[in-house]
Amino acid sequence: MPVNLILGIAILLACIVIGRLARVWWKFRGARVITCPENLKHAGVVLSARHAAATGLMHAPELRLSSCTRWPERAGCGQQCLIQVAEAPAGCLVRNILAKWYEGKTCASCGCPLDEAHWEAAKPALLRAGKTSVEWSQIPAEELHEVLAASLPLCFACHMANTLVREHPELVVDRSAKRAI
Repeated sequence: MPVNLILGIAILLACIVIGRLARVWWKFRGARVITCPENLKHAGVVLSARHAAATGLMHAPELRLSSCTRWPERAGCGQQCLIQVAEAPAGCLVRNILAKWYEGKTCASCGCPLDEAHWEAAKPALLRAGKTSVEWSQIPAEELHEVLAASLPLCFACHMANTLVREHPELVVDRSAKRAI
């Protein structure tokens, strides 16, 4: 066999292996919300995506937790919650839960549609009771469902304005009042 053919086959096989590893890693990375089988309450977990990718080359990946909000107290648990992740890996991913929640909603302050949220540059936020805004990354995963039920969606611009007014009121000038002539 010509050397070029062997080299081409080797490169093709390497690309297939790397592609499979990357796909499994991508599928199982990120924070997730599950229902703990022990107490039936929400918990935030992170899978070992590297382990899933390493074990998922030839067969179904072996899932294991790298962190859980119930640890260290319950660190020795049997990790039965992994069944939920295996059944719906995308359904319990925090990012997907948020995307679905924002879908079809408009900003509670300016009315701007939030369907096309720019997750990397200008993440939408949440307007909580008391009219304070928070970034969703500040919400613990185990509290996500409860916070979403009690919050309103807020676009990035309104969140920034709300934060400025709250944290630096001395820099804000309210020009909405009519001037006396």
